[in-house]
Amino acid sequence: MKEKGFDLQEYMTKGVERVVSDALKATFKNPKESAFMLGFAGASRNASEKRRRAEKNGEHIPPFLIASITSKCNLHCAGCYSRCNHATVDTEPVKQLTDEEWFGIFEEADDLGISFILLAGGEPMLRRGVIEAAGKKKNILFPIFTNGTFMDERYYDLFDKSRNLIPIMSIEGRREATDARRGDGIYDRLIRNMDELQKRGLIFGASVTVTTENMNEVTSEAFLNELSDRGCKAVIFVEFVPVTEESADLAPGDAQREYLKNEIARLRKDRPEMVFISFPGDEKSSGGCVAAGRGFFHINSNGGAEPCPFSPYSDVNIRNASLREAMHSPLFMALRSGDILSDDHPGGCVLYEKRELVEQLMRDRIA
Repeated sequence: MKEKGFDLQEYMTKGVERVVSDALKATFKNPKESAFMLGFAGASRNASEKRRRAEKNGEHIPPFLIASITSKCNLHCAGCYSRCNHATVDTEPVKQLTDEEWFGIFEEADDLGISFILLAGGEPMLRRGVIEAAGKKKNILFPIFTNGTFMDERYYDLFDKSRNLIPIMSIEGRREATDARRGDGIYDRLIRNMDELQKRGLIFGASVTVTTENMNEVTSEAFLNELSDRGCKAVIFVEFVPVTEESADLAPGDAQREYLKNEIARLRKDRPEMVFISFPGDEKSSGGCVAAGRGFFHINSNGGAEPCPFSPYSDVNIRNASLREAMHSPLFMALRSGDILSDDHPGGCVLYEKRELVEQLMRDRIA
């Protein structure tokens, strides 16, 4: 599938290969992890070949999927886009997908050639059954984006047994910045988790929401050295998306996004012991946003297939459609065929910035 002279399939495949290659380098000194990553590298090549064959037949299969397996969370992080969109709540979710339904989604994703499924929420570790089901699908790598507060002995044992499950703990910098956004004591809990994971030889990563306030700290050598020394093997920088006018000043501007891009390029060269990913920064060279099935799409806890977590609109539910059918939903097709995804934008997320246009597309689909 080529868009405006840009070979999206080739770009996404090379992106997957780079992540896997970086992960192999990062786990070189850990025999168990290195052995798993070598096996996964083979599975990833097979998945890429499935996607290439589909592309030749006129069908684009994205290599990534984001699965919000619950809408419940125990924290109230400042500026959380999910709570502002009412996608995250305190109460037990109603009509959420069952463990068995999620396992069926993982099986179909494996058959299609999807290599990575990011487990999110809410707080995904509240759904132990889903995570145990994910651990059975060894051809897929499951980064688990967690606040880290439910890490326990059973989870450590599960991560040891199922090396395709990678906890990615959310941290905002050092203690002051992390506790200010996430709550008192969260930083110390994360550090205890990291130390325990390192002691057991388990791979893990960190997710950092980058704002105008913490950008210098979270890209500093001091902060990254602390993570590396504790065994962290991946850092995912997620640009803050403003969901209220009051928080707009926290979103990185053009100059700061350029700085972040250059820093990540440097870190990838200078620190091979870690994997560095930037979202949506890594999309810039892809010809625009890769949501809505271009590179990934999002399934919410009730089964709604959405362009991405920051764009909570859905015209198809996975309970009534296959993954393949969801990828070709009228909303996704309209987004991919128009100019919205390739448009430039402030605040890091084009679909959030252009949400009125997305809402109009939804109304057009219903009409």
